[in-house]
Amino acid sequence: MFMLLMMSAVAFGQQEVTKFLGIPVDGSKEEMIRKLKGKGFKPDPQGSEALVGQFNGTDVNVYVATNNDKVCRIMVCDAHLMGGTDIKIRFNDLCRQFQNNKKYMFISSTGYELPDDEDVGYEITVNDKRYEAIYYQLPSVIDSTAMAEAIMPSLSQYTEEQLANPTYEVRVDMIAATLTYMYELCAKRPVWFMISSLYGQYYITMFYDNEYNRANGEDL
Repeated sequence: MFMLLMMSAVAFGQQEVTKFLGIPVDGSKEEMIRKLKGKGFKPDPQGSEALVGQFNGTDVNVYVATNNDKVCRIMVCDAHLMGGTDIKIRFNDLCRQFQNNKKYMFISSTGYELPDDEDVGYEITVNDKRYEAIYYQLPSVIDSTAMAEAIMPSLSQYTEEQLANPTYEVRVDMIAATLTYMYELCAKRPVWFMISSLYGQYYITMFYDNEYNRANGEDL
């Protein structure tokens, strides 16, 4: 609650997009590939569209997705398959890393880690269960003016004097309006991952999405 109260004092910059290795998930595919190569990724020697390299200590294949010629997603797939026990450990390790990273927020009150007795292979094969965890990148630019302009309509029932000297009720509404604004801002910057399966073995697929560039029905 203390952190939420502190965060309610400011708001983050508008239109700041998701970043992958510090690179904005935006622009043209050619530009993105050039920047990824600058980070050490190389073309797949097997001839696929992937770039290969290491990410977070793991060999990965990286794919660039576009919408209307703008990059909207970076997809990162483990290069090597593993069994059910190992994939559960890897999934839980990633959850802990994200939850301990101050650049991210997550909505789940209990976290996403899988219990020790979870049989991932059985659940995926028999029950078609989907394992995924979603986090949101916190923007880095502070813009209190944009915040004030965004939340004031939802506080229009209060006078300037009431906002300057808020009662408990007014403070609650101010915090709620600010957190709603922040969530809507961060919701455009999701980073999520899931357990994928292939031939009875498993790997992690991770997505860095720029929701500003994702299809939103405009072509329908």
